[in-house]
Amino acid sequence: MPGDTRFIITPKIKTQIIKIIDERIGQVHVTKEDFSELKSIVKELAEAQNRTEARLKELAEAQKRTEEAQQRTEARLEELAEAQKRTEMRVDSLSQKMEELAEAQKRTEMRVDSLSQKMEELANAQKRTEEAQQRTEMRIDSLSQKMEELAEAQKRTEEEVRKLAIGLQDTRIQLGGLSRSFSYAFENEAYRNLPKLLYERYGYEVIEKMVRAEVGGKEINFFGKARKDGKEIILVGESKVRLDDSQWRREVFEDLEDKVNAVRSVYGDVPIERLLVTHFATKSFLEEAAEKGIIVIQSYEW
Repeated sequence: MPGDTRFIITPKIKTQIIKIIDERIGQVHVTKEDFSELKSIVKELAEAQNRTEARLKELAEAQKRTEEAQQRTEARLEELAEAQKRTEMRVDSLSQKMEELAEAQKRTEMRVDSLSQKMEELANAQKRTEEAQQRTEMRIDSLSQKMEELAEAQKRTEEEVRKLAIGLQDTRIQLGGLSRSFSYAFENEAYRNLPKLLYERYGYEVIEKMVRAEVGGKEINFFGKARKDGKEIILVGESKVRLDDSQWRREVFEDLEDKVNAVRSVYGDVPIERLLVTHFATKSFLEEAAEKGIIVIQSYEW
């Protein structure tokens, strides 16, 4: 078996040895020297046998290494085969990508041709733009001159506007005075007529003269005390020339409520009747005021 280095004398070798000995004995006379020579031969044969066994052992080791190398070679060949498969797959993939790149290149060339055409069109358009720019610059020069003329006219206009603004301010001051005078006149008329109307229509007996007063930091147009069914209440009211559906509608209610809160901050949680006095109120405003529990009195009612 591989790796077994024992030396075995086979019958054939044994026969050869005996034959050699017989030949030596068969000679005319076996001397002591001949016997010594025979011993030397046998010794040489034994040494040769030892060398043969050593060589066989070396061959066995070499064979073992060869087999191991063979196994490694086979494993490496399998790895190379797998690598070859992967390489072939990559080559196929690269071939496909090369085809795709070739198609993309064709499309790119088509786009380049299209872009070249567009560049020519842009160049022509640029030329036309430059020509138009020259015409525009000429117009701008003309406009600049006109702008200077307009600037001078603007200065004159601003001076006139300044004078008008001064006059308008004076007019506003005069109108403001007239408005306040009208408002005070309207409120003074209401002071005279409200007590009777409140009593006849709503059952409120005014027990303290209604006045214009500042309460809790708020100016209140109508402030007074009244009695109904034996209970004392405070009257808080505001006057407006017109009550309609304008954008100030909400502010009217909010302003009245702010003044009611100002009165409560001074007089505590007392019963308060809210009033709005006006020359005219729209139907929708009257409906909303009624929903909020506010009495609206129009001047034509007294």
